[in-house]
Amino acid sequence: MIEIKNKVYYVGVNDRNKALFEGLWPLPDGVSYNSYLIVDEKVCLIDTVDVAFFPQFLDNIRAVIGDRPIDYIVINHMEPDHSGSLGLMRKYYPEVQIVGNKKSFHLLKGFYGISDKELEVKNGDELNLGSHNLKFFMTPMVHWPETMMTLDTTDNMLFSGDGFGCFGALNGGIIDEEINCDEFWLEMVRYYSNIVGKYGIPVQNALKKFVNEQVDYICPTHGPVWHQYKEKVMAEYDRMSRYDTEEGIVICYGTMYGHTESMAECIAKAASLAGIKNIKLYNVSKTHHSYILRDVFRYRSLIVGAPTYNTGLYHEMDVLLSEIANRDIKNHAIGWFGSHGWASKAVEKIAEWNENYLKFEPVGEPVDMLQSLDEDSTERCKALGRAMAEYLIAQRG
Repeated sequence: MIEIKNKVYYVGVNDRNKALFEGLWPLPDGVSYNSYLIVDEKVCLIDTVDVAFFPQFLDNIRAVIGDRPIDYIVINHMEPDHSGSLGLMRKYYPEVQIVGNKKSFHLLKGFYGISDKELEVKNGDELNLGSHNLKFFMTPMVHWPETMMTLDTTDNMLFSGDGFGCFGALNGGIIDEEINCDEFWLEMVRYYSNIVGKYGIPVQNALKKFVNEQVDYICPTHGPVWHQYKEKVMAEYDRMSRYDTEEGIVICYGTMYGHTESMAECIAKAASLAGIKNIKLYNVSKTHHSYILRDVFRYRSLIVGAPTYNTGLYHEMDVLLSEIANRDIKNHAIGWFGSHGWASKAVEKIAEWNENYLKFEPVGEPVDMLQSLDEDSTERCKALGRAMAEYLIAQRG
C-alpha cells in the first residue's frame, strides 16, 4: 500500500467495471473509491469503499496493519459508495468506534442497522490518535446533509469526502505529483457540475472554514490526492461554486430530420465569425447530458433549440432544461430557437422554462422556423449567433 506521509496510507480501490456512476453519469475511465488509514497509538480508518470491493479493501488494510485492530472509523459521508463496507467492517472489527455527526448516525442506522459504539463529533471537535490529531468540520450539503471533512492537523492533510473529487480511476499513482493529471481536470468539472453543482452556497461556506487552516494535502474520496495542485483544486471549486465562467457558447439542439440541426450550425458559424472561439455544439439525443452540463458550468452563455413534438417540446430538450434548472446555475445568458412543421410550441416552451426556472439573461431574438431554413430564417439564426457573440465581447475586460 502507498504511504502518503508519516504513517498515513492509501487503502482505496478502483472500479473499472461500473458503466454509470449513481446509475446516471458515464464512467469511461472508471472511478476510484478512496480510503485512508492512519497508523498511530490508535489506528483510524478514514471512510470505507463500495461493499462490492470489500475483499480487496480488507486485504489493503491488512497489508498495512496485519492483525492489529482498528480503533476508529471516521465516516465523512454516508453515501453507500463510501459507507457501504461499514457493516462488514463491524464484523471483522467488532470493537471499532464509528466517528461521525448526529445526522451521520441517523443514516448509519437506516442503511446498516448500526446504532452502537458511536462517537459523535461537532464542528471544531478534535480527536487525538497519538502523534496525529484530527479536527472535524461540518460541511452540510456538500453534497448530503451529514457531510463533514476531517483535518489531520499534524500533517495538514484534509480528508474531504466528496469535496474536491473527480471521476476517473487511479492508474498506479495516487498523489498528483506522481501522475499526469491532464485527464482529471475536465472530469473534475463534470463531477462537480453533475454531483455537487446545485450546492454552490454550501461549497462556499465549506471553503471559508479552511481559510485560516493550513492544508498541504487534500485527500478526497474520488480521484487523486492533491498536493502539488492543491491551490488549483481549491480555486477551481471556488470558481465553480460562484458560477464563474469563461467566455464561450454552448449550443444544444434536438433534431429529428436535420432541420433544427441546420439552425444550430448556422448560429454557431455566425458566432464564430463574430469573434467567439469557444463554441460547443451538442445534439442532446446523442451526447450524454453530463458532458453538456459540464460545459454549461464552464461557459457563460447557452443557446438551445428543438422542434415542436406532440404539441410540446422535444423530449430530450425538456429533460436537459430540467437538469440545468435543478442545478440553480447563476450568471448565464441564454438564447433559443425552434422549428415546427405546422403548429409552433417549442420556442414558447423554452421561453417558459427560462422565465419560470432557469432565469438566465435573455440575449437576441428567438428564432421560430417553419419547416426548413429559408433566406429569412437563415438571417434570423445568424442574428441570434451574432447577438450572443456581441454580448460576450462586451463583457471582456
